Amino acid sequence: MAGPITIIVARAQNGVIGRDGKLPWHIPADLKRFKALTMGSVMVMGRKTFDSLPGLLPGRRHIVLTRDRDWQTEGAEVVHSAEEALALAGDAPVSIIGGAEIFRMFLPTADRLELTEVLADVPGDTIMPDPREDGWRETGREDHPAVDERPAFRFISLERV
Repeated sequence: MAGPITIIVARAQNGVIGRDGKLPWHIPADLKRFKALTMGSVMVMGRKTFDSLPGLLPGRRHIVLTRDRDWQTEGAEVVHSAEEALALAGDAPVSIIGGAEIFRMFLPTADRLELTEVLADVPGDTIMPDPREDGWRETGREDHPAVDERPAFRFISLERV
């Protein structure tokens, strides 16, 4: 049985979560929060999300969910279904870190959602509907103003109702 499952996502007001395989913004506080939230957990991600990382992130296991039966890489554990990912994670805390298809796959079973809401409409090619529309209760909110060229954003913690 899997440990607690937390979806960790940064999303613009218009639903954008990515552009050209990357985050379409650079918010250092969000990166710092991501590190704190995922440290010591089993991170589950799609192959494109794995490819977007700067490399293996220390202090976390990397489980990559892919349809490609031949794909493998040093330091990552490869699975081909959500059930396989959770079985491999065991009872460790699980962090679902993307992309859109992986978020959609795990949303029905997630216990918690840690959302960075970028308070702007941002151009991009990867969209995620607002996850708060069904079955979530806000348990925390922290607002951050725009600074220099960076948009305002807020950290929102949600738990399944």
